[in-house]
Amino acid sequence: MSQSNRQIRLAARPQGECKPTDWEHVDAETRAPGEGEFAGVTKLISLDPAMRGWLNDVRSYIPPVGIGEVMRAGSIVEVTASNHPKFAVGDHVVGTFGVQSHVVSDGRGALRVDPSAAPLPTYLGALGMPGMTAYFGLLDVGALKGEGETVLVSGAAGAVGTMVGQIAKVKGARVVGIAGGPEKCAMLVGELGFDAAVDYRGDDVRGALRAATPDRVDVYFDNVGGDILDLALTRLNLKARIAICGAISQYNNETTVQGPANYLSLLVSRARMEGFVVFDYARQFPEAAAAIAGWIGEGRIVTKEHVVQGAIDDFPETLSMLFRGENVGKLVLQVA
Repeated sequence: MSQSNRQIRLAARPQGECKPTDWEHVDAETRAPGEGEFAGVTKLISLDPAMRGWLNDVRSYIPPVGIGEVMRAGSIVEVTASNHPKFAVGDHVVGTFGVQSHVVSDGRGALRVDPSAAPLPTYLGALGMPGMTAYFGLLDVGALKGEGETVLVSGAAGAVGTMVGQIAKVKGARVVGIAGGPEKCAMLVGELGFDAAVDYRGDDVRGALRAATPDRVDVYFDNVGGDILDLALTRLNLKARIAICGAISQYNNETTVQGPANYLSLLVSRARMEGFVVFDYARQFPEAAAAIAGWIGEGRIVTKEHVVQGAIDDFPETLSMLFRGENVGKLVLQVA
């Protein structure tokens, strides 16, 4: 008897926040791997803000998830059967395998990882896409020079933001994070070494941001968009660089996305604002992973993972945690 493969499929395009009716919970049949394929069971699923954008049927850097398709997601699987020369039974493999309990893959885009070298969730966080995003967004797009510069990062307590701030500190910059709530702000300064943190849920965000950036901002790494982006644009130094990574505050908007009203600050400051997609740097991922692994080994970077214990069916509710600001660091669903 074939084993059941529990899957989460997209049932409808969400309008605003995702609802339970936007998802379909399905039991599909598994199959044995063919020639050049391996089969695996899912251990960990990555939760990322970009997932919300993948659900919209609009032009983007990647095709939208189709109605009736398994939800796209990065995950780590343990190989249970293999006819593939590069993957053996017992290996742990990271790839874009989707939200499902069982996987059959030809290995394209998959990478074997070593749980004895780092905890598995770290391969979805600091050593995964968030770490790559922080590394290239800060150092290439943001062109951080290091000593004497000030880096401001929004969504600073998230998977990418925690890495941006710590990499900037490794490079000798002064770092200010924007996060939601006093606990997250205290964690940024006390645990991750940020020089200052601004609570966007506080009463006077504009005043707090001004006080935290007395020398203004040389690199702004934006993960949230909206009002926070507008405020950051008022604090730019001459020749500042703004890296547009994401806009989590806008992803659930049902009507018009809020753009930057203060864009003329780019003219006054002769600044540059540039969007980027981390996949464009895929050939350079080994370079970034080696650097980040070295900093982790030296104790210069602390990995932050928020692991939720659950099952495949818990994916929709776990995803919603991102947009309620309930996670600290990389959000991962560990499948029992």
